[in-house]
Amino acid sequence: MNDKEIGELRRHIRREKSNITAIHGCYVNDNKEIISKFRMSTGMMPENESDKYYGLLRRTLSGSIGKNLIDITFKTSQVTGSEEHKLLMDLRASQLKDETLLESFFRKIIDSVSMEGNYLILAACDTYDVPFKSKDDALSPDQSEEVFTYLLTAICPVKQTKANLHYVPEEKLFHDGAMHDLVSAPVLGFLFPAFDNRSTNIYNALYYTKNIKENQDALIEALFNTPVPQPAAEQKKTFEALLSTSLGEDCSMEVVQTVHEQISQRIEMHREAKVPDPLMISKEDVKDVLKECGVKEEHLSKFSVDYDEAFGFEADLHPKNIIDNKHFEIKTPDVVIKVDPARSDLIETRIIGGVKYILICADENVEVNGVNINIQEKETAAV
Repeated sequence: MNDKEIGELRRHIRREKSNITAIHGCYVNDNKEIISKFRMSTGMMPENESDKYYGLLRRTLSGSIGKNLIDITFKTSQVTGSEEHKLLMDLRASQLKDETLLESFFRKIIDSVSMEGNYLILAACDTYDVPFKSKDDALSPDQSEEVFTYLLTAICPVKQTKANLHYVPEEKLFHDGAMHDLVSAPVLGFLFPAFDNRSTNIYNALYYTKNIKENQDALIEALFNTPVPQPAAEQKKTFEALLSTSLGEDCSMEVVQTVHEQISQRIEMHREAKVPDPLMISKEDVKDVLKECGVKEEHLSKFSVDYDEAFGFEADLHPKNIIDNKHFEIKTPDVVIKVDPARSDLIETRIIGGVKYILICADENVEVNGVNINIQEKETAAV
C-alpha cells in the first residue's frame, strides 16, 4: 500500500462515513486473563464516544511506511489453505458476528502478544464503496468501482490514572477522586486484506507498530505465520555495521558521507516528484555508490554476501530505515559532532604528525557555550 491509499482509508474511517456497525472489544490483564468482552453498536454510541473509538482504529493506519506500517505478504500456499489465513478470511466473511471465530482470534492475540499491564483489543469490520478515480485524482462517489470489505484491529494499553484532587462544582470545593482506567493510543494493529491499487488484495496485510524498535515477532508469527521483518531501528544498525565490517579499510569518512548524500538525494527527489509508491533502495543501488567511491572489488563482493545474509537475498529496503536524512553525526568516545546533512562537506579527516584528526571548517559564526568566539592565528612555537 502507498501513502495515498492509506490516506484514503483513514479519511473513510469516521463516524459519518464508515459502514462499521459494531466495535468488538476484549479487555485483558497482564496475566493474559480476559477481564471483559463486549460488542458495542456504533449507532447506539454517543457521538463523542464513537469518535474516540474511530480515532483509536484510525491510528493503526498512521506513521511511516516501512517503519510503523509494515507490508505483510502471504505465500500462495497460505492463501489456498492455511489455518491463519482462513481465520482472517472467515472473520471477514462473518463480519465478526461469529462468536467462536472471534474468541479464537482474541485468544491467538492474547497468547502471543507481549504487553506490560492491561490492554484492550479492538476489532471492527467495515465496507468501503471504492469511488471511481479519474486521471486527475478526482473521486466520483456515485461511481463505485468495487466494495472493499476489511478487518481493522487495534491493541491499546490501558493505564490507571492517579487519584488526584478534583473540583466539585456543587460544593465549590476540591475532593479526592477515584482512579480511572484510561485507554491509550494503540501500539499494535493491522488491516486485512490490503488495499493495493485501491482494490482488495487478500495476499497482503498491513501491520502497524508504534515502536520501530520492536515488531512483536511472536504476534506476527501467530497471526500471519510469515517471515518477521527486522524492525526499522534494527535495520539501520545492521546497515551501519554492514558498511563497517564489509568495507574494511575502505570505510572512510568520504565513503559514508557519499552514501548518506546519495540516498538523501533520492529521498528528496522522490518527495518532490510526489510519487505515491514508497521509495525502495536495492543492494545494487548501494553497490553503485560504493563503486563510485573507489571501494575495492573484494570489499564490494563481501558487502554483497553480507547484505543478503543480513536482510535476505536481494531484499529492497526503505531508505529512511537505513539512514537518517535529517541528521549527520560524528562520534568519538569523548566527542559528538552534529552537522547539517547538507553541509557534511565541512567535515574532513586528516592525519597530522601521525595523529588522526577530525577537522571542521569554521570560517564564521562560531559559538562555544552560546558565546561567539574569535579564532585567532597563533605563531608556531619554536622548538
